[in-house]
Amino acid sequence: MKIPFYLVALLLIIQSTITAQNFKQRFNTLDIQHYKLAIIVNDTTNRIDATMNVSLKFKKTSNEFQLDLVNKDSVSGKGMIINSIYQNNVKVTFTHINNKISIQPKHIFPGIEYTYSIKYHGIPTDGLVIGKNLYGDRTFFGDNWPNRAHHWFPCIDHPSDKATVEFIIEAPNYYQTIANGFQVEETNINNTTKQYHWKTDVPLPTKVMVIGIAKFAVQNIGETHNIPVSTWVYPQTKEQGFYDFSTAKNILNFFIENVGEYPYQKLANVQSKTRFGGMENAGNIFYFEKSVTGKLEYEDLIAHEIAHQWFGNSASEIDWPHIWLSEGFATYLTNLFILKDKGEEAFITRIKEEREKVLNFYKRKQTPVIDTKNTNLMSLLNPNSYEKGAWFLHMLRKKLGDEIFWKGIKTYYSTYKFKNASTNDFKNVIAEVSSKNLDVFFTQWLQRAGHPILKTNWIYHDNKIRMMIEQTQETIFQFPLDIEILYNDGSSEIKTIEITDKTAPYIISTMGDVKELKLDPNTWLLFELVD
Repeated sequence: MKIPFYLVALLLIIQSTITAQNFKQRFNTLDIQHYKLAIIVNDTTNRIDATMNVSLKFKKTSNEFQLDLVNKDSVSGKGMIINSIYQNNVKVTFTHINNKISIQPKHIFPGIEYTYSIKYHGIPTDGLVIGKNLYGDRTFFGDNWPNRAHHWFPCIDHPSDKATVEFIIEAPNYYQTIANGFQVEETNINNTTKQYHWKTDVPLPTKVMVIGIAKFAVQNIGETHNIPVSTWVYPQTKEQGFYDFSTAKNILNFFIENVGEYPYQKLANVQSKTRFGGMENAGNIFYFEKSVTGKLEYEDLIAHEIAHQWFGNSASEIDWPHIWLSEGFATYLTNLFILKDKGEEAFITRIKEEREKVLNFYKRKQTPVIDTKNTNLMSLLNPNSYEKGAWFLHMLRKKLGDEIFWKGIKTYYSTYKFKNASTNDFKNVIAEVSSKNLDVFFTQWLQRAGHPILKTNWIYHDNKIRMMIEQTQETIFQFPLDIEILYNDGSSEIKTIEITDKTAPYIISTMGDVKELKLDPNTWLLFELVD
């Protein structure tokens, strides 16, 4: 996911009210297997009429369980009203209070799958964005991140509880639909209405379960590795959109060849009403409306969202504080695509810019990448999760070397494909692949706030550099520091010293008269230099 800068302030005011503890209690009781949502939309009102069949297994006997669904608000009139709930065709008792459905199940046994059919209706307050696009045409777009799915369908709205999903969409027949998975059916119900049926065969987190309903111009741009790739844009921007998203096949190729098999049945790139710059919905990525320009301005955005199909969608974070496993990965993998596609200079420019974002963010807020204290989920979309997470991977790549780094990324993905992982899970995979103890490395860069802030002094005499390096920040880091020595005769060499203390002297032997020193000449270290 990428956020337009002009939306950051808006997003930061949205506060999550659901705690991790609530979800842990439910995970100990329930395991959702499948969601089947039949939804009817119309052009007369913004009301939806829907039936959700939730198939689940109980991990233990329980007298009650909960699903998330926003209540109707008496002031705005928006929200959902439940008409009835049935368990395997038997009506059950329930309450719907404080955006929670509390259901009292009948005759349950752990390990057996039960299906609950929930019939409801209402006007979504969020999650399913209904309105006019920039050309004045009416559209319907799911936009669930982080936990906005329960504004329009009952679910456990947390990335740790994955399930397969299918959508049966009934809409006016002049619309087209896009959704997760493959299209099972398209049927003319009558002269004015069509029904579309989409279904996945692999589990997804609710954050990337969506539908899109609009008037589209659609281009099938071919297959790569047997994955069909398509473009869905507004008819008014058909030519520009087809050109902008034509790079998707090349990008998809890069990630398949370097990470592993693509996890979904298709890749559709969709112009949409998402509030984000791009939203990585599984198999059908939604991009903000003005991303379509006909100038290939957002190739890095497309790469970022495609990278999410592996990291974030398939191998998902176990809980929100580990979001860097999604956003940091997508950011750095985009950089590596740029390295391959545009070359070293473009890559270095990007990571230098990203380093500046990390340093500037730290001046405003001193928090670690894994921020367990932050319950405002939108505010986790910050340079720690994106750019610092990417820089962590960049430094890990330097530490391991390219071959072991890519082996570790592939192994981590194959291990947690369609599953959930924590940062510790990732560390354990990399430690096993590399045969290295990475405890200090992971702890100092991900679990502690900050970065090395260095003050240096040096003198040259008699073929030796005597150098004093001081870490001025509070927490002391351990890291290798590359120093490029530039000689008066125009030659140079790079030497590496290990920094472990707050302040320490270093003596470096040289090959001649020294003109200048450059710290981190090849841009491998997240650090700040002060006078």
